[in-house]
Parts: sequence; C-alpha cells; structure tokens
Amino acid sequence: MPARSRFILAVIVLGMLMTGPFLLTAILIWAGTQGAERDTLLQVIAPHLPLGTLITAFGFALGVLVVRNLFRQYVKGLERLGEQLRLMLSANRDFRAKPSGPPEVRAVVSVANELAQQRDEMMDDVEAQIERAKGRVEEEKNRLAALMSELTQSVVVCNLDGRILLYNNRARAQFRVLSEAPGVAGGGELIGLGRSIYAVFERNLISHALDTIQQRLRRKAPQAVANFVTATRGGQLIRVQMSPVLSSPEAAGEGGEAAERVVTGFILLLDNITRDFESESRRDQMIHTLTEGNRASLANVRAAAEMLDYPDLQGELRERFRKVIRDEVQSMSARLDGAATEFADALKSRWPLEDMLGADLLAAAQGRVEAVLGLPTKIEDVDESLWLRVDSFSLLQALTYLASRLSDEFEVREVRFRLTGSGRLVHLDLIWSGQAMSTETVMSWELEPMRFAGENSPLAVRDVIDRHGGEMWLEREKVRHRAFFRILLPAAVPQEQEELGNLSRVESRPEYYDFDLFSWSERAHALDDRLLTELAYTVFDTETTGLNPSEGDEIVQIGATRVLNGKLLRQESFEQLVDPRRHMPRQAVEITGITPEMLRGQPTIDKVLPAFHVFSADTVLVAHNAAFDMRFLQLKEGATGLRFDQPVLDTLLLSAVVHPNQESHSLDAIAQRFGLRNDGRHTALADAVVTAEVLIKLIPLLAERGIRTLSEAREAAEKTYYARLKY
Repeated sequence: MPARSRFILAVIVLGMLMTGPFLLTAILIWAGTQGAERDTLLQVIAPHLPLGTLITAFGFALGVLVVRNLFRQYVKGLERLGEQLRLMLSANRDFRAKPSGPPEVRAVVSVANELAQQRDEMMDDVEAQIERAKGRVEEEKNRLAALMSELTQSVVVCNLDGRILLYNNRARAQFRVLSEAPGVAGGGELIGLGRSIYAVFERNLISHALDTIQQRLRRKAPQAVANFVTATRGGQLIRVQMSPVLSSPEAAGEGGEAAERVVTGFILLLDNITRDFESESRRDQMIHTLTEGNRASLANVRAAAEMLDYPDLQGELRERFRKVIRDEVQSMSARLDGAATEFADALKSRWPLEDMLGADLLAAAQGRVEAVLGLPTKIEDVDESLWLRVDSFSLLQALTYLASRLSDEFEVREVRFRLTGSGRLVHLDLIWSGQAMSTETVMSWELEPMRFAGENSPLAVRDVIDRHGGEMWLEREKVRHRAFFRILLPAAVPQEQEELGNLSRVESRPEYYDFDLFSWSERAHALDDRLLTELAYTVFDTETTGLNPSEGDEIVQIGATRVLNGKLLRQESFEQLVDPRRHMPRQAVEITGITPEMLRGQPTIDKVLPAFHVFSADTVLVAHNAAFDMRFLQLKEGATGLRFDQPVLDTLLLSAVVHPNQESHSLDAIAQRFGLRNDGRHTALADAVVTAEVLIKLIPLLAERGIRTLSEAREAAEKTYYARLKY
C-alpha cells in the first residue's frame, strides 16, 4: 500500500478512536431513556455540545499533527533511507546515508553505514583479485588497440546487419571528410558504434559483396574476399576490400565432422582513391597529349629532314623546311616542359609529412652536405626540444641544393645551421659568410629545378617550401658580415607529449569497439518493446539565450554524446556554437559563459540542426528536463524541415521514478547522489556527458523496480509530477 494511503487510513482510524466511544455511549444512553428522562437529558447536555465538539475537534487536529509527525519521521524517513541504501548498493558505493530523525532511525542509519563499509572492504578485495585475473585479457586488448592505432588504412568492422562494432581513428577521419556538413563540429560523425554502415554505402552493394564471399567460402577458396569501388553521396571514390569475420570452430557434429564456420560479420578496408583517380586521369591525358602531339611533330620533322637531303633544293624552300623543323622542335619542347611541370605537381601532391626531431634533421643535413658536396658545416644554435612536421627527403635536397649554389657561385667555404622556435613555426637558418647576394639571385635559385652533384629533381626549392606551407627569404647580419636563408617550417607536437595527450584524448587508439554488437541483429518488434540495455542513446543538452522558446529565445550551443551497451562513447560527441541572430542577454552570458564574440561567425541553426539530426539518427534522445530542449527543436521543424520524432527519455522524470522521496531532482543534485563530477557545468557538452552518466546509473535502478523496456520507462515517467511541466 502506498505511503499516502497508509497515512489517510491512520487519520481515519484516529478519528474513529476519538469519536467512536463517545458516539457509542451517547447512543446507548439515548436508547435507555424515555419520555421525561430523555427531555431532562437533552436540557442538561445540549448547552455543552458546542464546547464538547470544539474540544473533540481540537483533540483530533492535535492527534493528526502527532500522526503526521510520526509518519514523516518513521515512514517517510525509512523510505528515504531505503532509497539511500539502494544508492549504496548499486549506483554509488561511496554514498553514505546521513543520520536524521528519531534516535531509532539514526541507530539504523549508523548500522547500515557500518555494514556498507564492511561490504566495500570485501568488494575491494574481490575486485583486486578480479583485476589481477583480467590482466592478460587487458594486455591483449591493449595490443589490439596499439595495432589498430598504427594502421595507416581505414578499418571498419560490422556485424551481419551492417552495424559498426569497431573502427580506427583513420576511418573516423576519412568519414568526417566525406560528411555533408564539414563546417559543423561533429557534423562528420557518419561513423559510430552501433550505427549502420548503410548510411555511407548502399545496402545492395554490401549484400552483393557478402554473397560473393559466401560463394567463395563454399568453394573453399583460399582468399574469400571481395573488392569493389563505389562513389559516396559527396562524389568521393572509395576502394573497398571486404573480408569475412568467421565464427569460432564448433564442436564435432553428426558423423564426427566439424560444423562449417559461419560468417558473423565483415571487415572493410577503405581507401579514398578520388585524388589518385584524378591524378591518373591527368597523367593519362598528359601521356596522350605528349604521344599524339609529338607523333605528328616527329612526322613533320622527318619529312622536312628528308627534303633537306635533296642537293638541288632551292635556298628559299630549304629555309622553309628548316623553319618547320625549328617550329616542331619548339612545340615538342613546350609539350615536354608542360608534362614535366604536371609530373612535378603530381609528385608534390603525394609527399608525406612526418614528425621529426629538429636536432635529427640538422644532423642529417650536416651529413648530407658534407658527404655530397664536401663542404664543411657547423651547428650554431639549436633548440633540442623542437619537433618539425616535414618531408625530410625533399627538405634535405633543398638545403643541399642551396649549399651547392653558395659553394659554386659565391665560393662559400663553410655553412652553418641554426634552429629556433617561434610559436607554431620553426626558423631553420642556413648561414654563411661572404659577398652580398641580390634578391633576383635568390628568386632564380628558388624557381629553378634542383640540380647538383649529379642529382636532378623536377622540383624547385619553392615547391618544397610551398608543400610545407612555409616561406623562405634572405637576411643579412651587417655586424658579423654574414647572410642567411631563413626557412619557416611547421612545428609538431613532441612524440612524448603526443603520447600523453593520446592517453587523455584517446584519439589514435580505438576506444571505438564493442564486440558485444556481434550478437546484435535487427529486431522485428518496435523500439518500445526493446530493453533499455539494448538501445543506443544520443544524450544532448542545449544552451540558450533564455528560458522562453515560444517568445523568441534561441539556441546558442548544442552538445551531445552517445551511450551504447551501458558505456559512454566519449569520442563520439557533437559540440557546436550557434549564431542566434539576436541579442545575448547578460544573464545568459553569466550562466553559460558564452559571449556574443564567441557566437560571431558561427553557423546558424539551419546549418547545425541537419548535422545534429544525422548524429542522432537511429537512437533514443535523452536530456535532463527534455521538455525544455525538445521545445526548441520542435519550433525549428517548419524552418528546417527536420523532425526529431524518435523516442525521448528525460533523466529528471526517471530520477523522480527511482527516488520519489528525494527533495531535489536537479542535474547537480542527482550527480551528487550518484557520486558524479561535472567540472564544466553550463556548457552543453559537459552537461550532456553528466546526463549520460546519470542515465547509465539509472537504468539498473529502474530494472530493480521492474522497469526494463523503453515503453515501461516512458509510462512510469509520464506518471510523475514533473511530467506536467510545459514550455
């Protein structure tokens, strides 16, 4: 029986106990008197009835207050204690109930806290043993993560329904480039755990490749793989190699033969060949132009040369044939020069850049200049901590070429190197002593193809500098009678710092895998019948200019993250500032920390919502006080043509279902009860992350109350008091 019903029943019993004996006695006396005795009795009692009724009512009210106080201290107090004990048992082990109420309840709280402490000590010991037992499994997982992080190819693993269960960072970056919303943060999230690969590739194409693999497996082919090339919606060409993921060998079946291994999923190796295809097309066109054009020119030259062999050929006619030869040779030369330039451009587009310690680059430059040119070198100044992002081969070629020209044309007998940092750039100086050099000379050296010591390259120094996104100029030190070439190069993050950063950001290592998804398949039943533990969630939050969406307040930031299989996917996030095209009130700035300057130049809501719509597709939307955030999205349906019609869960309502006797269900209060921290409150993504962590804690608590499916959770939430709030 609910506590409220029990309280009402207690009040009724109190009323009956206070008035029942009096009424029963009055009835008995009234029944035992007749005639004159009854009249006399009425004359005696009637004047005192108002006072008696008042005293009875006062006593009843006093009794109700006593019962209410006892009810609050014992019944409500014990219910709150029960909720707190459930928190200690499941969601927050570190939580401890606060002693309050009468001495008996305080004593129960103290004993419960002591038992919780003993339980924690035992669980710590058990967990330590489990951690030791899991050591080898964790080591294997780390090996997989390290292997995936080192792969230079995009890798995506899917189950048979096309749901992504593993991908590496290379794949994530490649899919972000393919996104239709590259200007919106998070808009490139076409890929994610539990998402469908069919958002990128056509279902029929994947099905055909799977059929091909199945046929090859049945034929016992040595390599059961399928290859295909497809175009994405953005016009990019992707070359795909598909390999099957086979089940583990089964036990021997009937007749002693092992059962066949079945396909449980597939692996996709992806290459974006758009640029290669374009380069090959240009190269084919260049070769065609070169061969066809030169074939005609050679024919004309051959014919003219044969005519010149005639001794009786007149002078004027002989000169005309010579002119034909000169013109055709010039035409062939122009075509060859154009082909060389085209080849140099293609070569530049293929240059890889790598991180390199600056000191190592200078050591390599010293060794190459001395070995190739025989020119002495020295290191004048170098910052040992500097890292550069360079193509070391082409850069060393350029430095050696410049040193060669200095030695040959200005008789420089020694060059020095200097390396200093300047923010995100690095200054690499090639220093020498000697006569002055003109700017025209420097420009000619920059633009000519590099040829020195028997080495020839179609590239110029300017090509090398441009590929690095840098610059080069000549400076003079008049006091020391020296000059130097200063080359600006991009700095790189030191590898040690990058490794530490990767541990915190987990960008290069694939946090993005969940092998439990191998067992997923498309359910025939609706989402409402799905278990809460089986669903994929997009947990989001908005920051706005105010609290009245119907009166013109606008969204200034959307932040979202995803929850799958009870895990928070921190790497799959969406965070974007939005230009509201209206004034940002001072109070909103104080609450959110978002200033008008931060919003200037940001995309508008009609650009951001489509990207968020893609990010949240095929998931259940979750927010804290979701009615508020959903109202802002609903008011934009007419302008954007987008409908967020998937199911919605509200952690505020779910908290009220799980803990109906707690005083507050604000996000901060719930996070405190669950022992969660939020250091970035009132930023959309930070609030979304905390809301996601709250959701993960709430799901098992809902299951304890028999609420396991999405429909059950929504029905329970709609019965709470907070569900009546409208915006």
